[in-house]
Order: sequence, then C-alpha cells, then structure tokens
Amino acid sequence: MIKNSILKGVFLVGLGATSYGMLATFVKIAYGEGFTTPEVTIAQFTYGILGMLLINAFQKSKKGSEVVKASTKNITQLMLAGTSLGMTSVFYYLAVKYIPVSIAIVLLMQTVWMGVIFEMILEKKAPSTQKIISVLIVLAGTALATNLIESSVNLDWRGIVLGLLAATSFTTTMFTANRVATQISSAQRSLYMLLGGAVIVIGFAIATQTGPFNFDIFLKWGIVLALFGTIIPPLLFNAGFPLTGIGLGSIVSALELPVSVLMAYFLLSESVNTLQWFGIILIIIAIVIMNINFKKTL
Repeated sequence: MIKNSILKGVFLVGLGATSYGMLATFVKIAYGEGFTTPEVTIAQFTYGILGMLLINAFQKSKKGSEVVKASTKNITQLMLAGTSLGMTSVFYYLAVKYIPVSIAIVLLMQTVWMGVIFEMILEKKAPSTQKIISVLIVLAGTALATNLIESSVNLDWRGIVLGLLAATSFTTTMFTANRVATQISSAQRSLYMLLGGAVIVIGFAIATQTGPFNFDIFLKWGIVLALFGTIIPPLLFNAGFPLTGIGLGSIVSALELPVSVLMAYFLLSESVNTLQWFGIILIIIAIVIMNINFKKTL
C-alpha cells in the first residue's frame, strides 16, 4: 500500500515536471508567430487566475465549511511571495528570446546552488559536505551543458543574465511557497500567489509593450501556457510531494530539465551535442546526491 502511494506520488510529480519542461518551447513558438513577452505572460496569468478561481469554487462547493479561509495577512503575504513568481516568468521568457531553450533551462536549474546559499543565509548554517559536492557538480555540469568549453559558442550575454535572474527569483518562490500560509489549501495559495505575480506581469507589460496588444494570444497560446505553466504543475506537485517526500520529489522533478531540452530539440530543432547531454546528466546527478539520505541507505 505504501509503495503504491509512493509510485502514485512519483507519477504525479513527474507529470508536473514534464508540464513545466514543455513551457519554454511553447513560448518560443509563440514568439515565432510574432507575439511579445508581455502578451505571453498576461495571457498565461489571466487564464491561470481564472483556472484557480474555478478550482477554489469547486473545492468550496464540495467541502463547504471544511475549507480554511485565508486571512487578510495570509493574502498579503502570499501576494508578496507571488511577485517573485511573476518575475520568474518575465525573466525566463525574456531569456529564451536571446538564447536557446536548452540553455535557458540549464540556467534556470541553477536554483540548486542558489537554494543552498539562500538556506545558508536564512538559517545561518553552513552547508553540508553533501550539498557542497552537489553544487560543484552542478557548476561543472552547467559549464558543459551551456557549451562554455567550446570557443566557437557565442551566447548573448542578455540571455545569460536574464536566465540567472529567473533562477534567483524562482529560488525565492520555492522558499517562500514552502513557508507562507501553509495552513490554507494549495489552491488558495496558488491563486493569491498568481495574483501577486500578475501585478508584476501587468507592470512589465505597461512599461515595455510599445505597439497595440495582440489579443489573439488568448485564443492561440494563452490556455496552453496557463495549463502547462500555472495550473497543472502546482496541482500535481501539491498532490504528489506529500506522497513522495521532498527528497524523492525533488529528484523526480528534475525531469523538467531533459524534457525541456528534448522538446527544444524536436520542435525547435535546437542542436544539443554529446558534451551538453553529459552536462545535463551531471546536473540531474547533483540533484539526486543533494536529496538522498546516505545515512539511511547505508
């Protein structure tokens, strides 16, 4: 029975990670059709918020008074935490304008070592040897996966900076999401974080959208981006992580990396050489090492 629940959790987390992995490729295709970053992000967050409103309404009608309502303080905290979610989308989607999706996802995975630094600062505790080894492996894997060792490669510095900024804001999202208003339902938490992220996205759109807004994005890509980016993954992660535990769940969620690269390879025809694949495998190995309790396995 326990094994079945763990397998179910692995399946749910794996599907959630796969959904996230597809996202950047869809954004890149939307760019190819002439849509802008503000249009893409606004469509995604609009449908995401509508989807979460429906899910919350369904939960309320099904469970009634059992649903714990968010207080004003909870809502404020979650919306503030959600601003980093909005920044992640903006930075990440801008990054894929300048660099290949396969490189952008590798930069986003720098959350592995950034998370260690965040933890060290917030908890005022030196990282373990296990985490330090994982960070070193991630850095080595990143050098290979981004093809830095080949002098012929010329990546746009704007894409690299934006990719690292996306990783920084994503790390912030992960830390705040696991610490803020955890007593209320995951659907409520997702809704208020999306509302906070929408503030950033709308502000970005107002500041950067120069031409008229193309509302065709809502018909062509809005629903797809919302499903794969803001609705399906949070729901699956919230359902799967309690069954797998953080350690196993984090390992399974690393599926996002190879899925994103494969999607870019097949749908965008991005070239990925053997050394880059080796670097991607190293990053996944580092995530496994970081989340395995060796004391229990010995």
